Amino acid sequence: MKLLLVHNRYRQPGGEDEVFLRQSELLRSAGHEVLEYTRHNDEIVDDGILSKANLAARTLWAWDSVARLRTLLRREKPDLAHFHNTFPLISPAAYYACQREGIPVVQSLHNARLMCPAATFYREGRVCQDCLGRFVSWPGVVHACYHNSYLQTAVVAGMLAGHRILGTWQEQVDAYIAFTEFFRQKFISAGLPREKIFVKPHFLGTDPGMKQEMGDYALFLSRLAPEKGVLTLLKAWRSLGHVPLQIAGKGPMERNVEQFARENPSVCLLPHLSRKECFDLIKGARFLVWPSEGHNETFGLVAIEAFACGTPVIASRTGAMTEIVEDHKTGLHFTAGDADDLAAKVHWAWTHPDKMDEMGRTSRAEYKSKYTAEKNYEALLGIYRKALEKRSTPKDNPLTIRALMQRYRT
Repeated sequence: MKLLLVHNRYRQPGGEDEVFLRQSELLRSAGHEVLEYTRHNDEIVDDGILSKANLAARTLWAWDSVARLRTLLRREKPDLAHFHNTFPLISPAAYYACQREGIPVVQSLHNARLMCPAATFYREGRVCQDCLGRFVSWPGVVHACYHNSYLQTAVVAGMLAGHRILGTWQEQVDAYIAFTEFFRQKFISAGLPREKIFVKPHFLGTDPGMKQEMGDYALFLSRLAPEKGVLTLLKAWRSLGHVPLQIAGKGPMERNVEQFARENPSVCLLPHLSRKECFDLIKGARFLVWPSEGHNETFGLVAIEAFACGTPVIASRTGAMTEIVEDHKTGLHFTAGDADDLAAKVHWAWTHPDKMDEMGRTSRAEYKSKYTAEKNYEALLGIYRKALEKRSTPKDNPLTIRALMQRYRT
């Protein structure tokens, strides 16, 4: 097949960028012809009111991306277009360009953006689902959830509501990919068509191999942000001075972690690491700590990376995390946001190395049964076939005031 992969890259590379890269490599290695259309948030220039207004309009309908995609589609005629992130420089308008050319659309649901303007389900240190299922995400605007800005949050909420009016999410996408059943159910609650949402987990393109030693430290490997449970992690380690902790990541709480590491000799904040160095770090850990709070994790790439290395995971007992990590099988659960409970589980894990070694072997088996490239390829091709079966005839572009108001009235 000839496949078009579409992605809006972030300024700080993250899991979505990595998944996009892995999928492209996987499909090419299987003999498919892969085209890519990408935009990068470094293109955004914040130099005044006019540029902000331009970005706001493009968030709803990125006319330049639509024009470029239409040219690409007519020249290359791919069999299917698979979208990863469209926010903000590609926009859901790109689906219309595909459908007008009769090309099926698949959208991976990497985050909660369609349900929550901040895409995190997290506000002021707690789980927040106030916008879930609402036609207009007005609670998010009231609390300035996106970048702590009322205006920017209103733009995101407007984009979501505008495309609900247009019926974009229901009519212009032929198949959605959720990464856990937990989030599939969330998206159904948000109004996406149940029959179009398929569950397919992430995968590793290359097997890093099973570690050979038990490991002599605990590891946190994630973005340093509140919703990732960083504060809970640091609070727990105030009573865990006997357990060495390696922290790798960047983010808004980096200074907090640096200060904590200076005051606590058992904690070490590492510089930027290469991919190979990250896997070496995982293999050297006795266990990985995954303390994310709320429902901001649609999957958890770092967890399956740990599984592949035979490293068990101590995870928050919430959301998709309980679906990936099985308590006392591939790791341990603790109450999300409860530093004392996390400290207790870490202490138990550190003082029961044989049990953790056994969980590590089980984790490795879990990886081989669910998260290899071969397993993922089979699942991905199955979803593509479903989308191809739903191939629709070309549609007229509905973005006119008259069409929008008619749809709103009906």
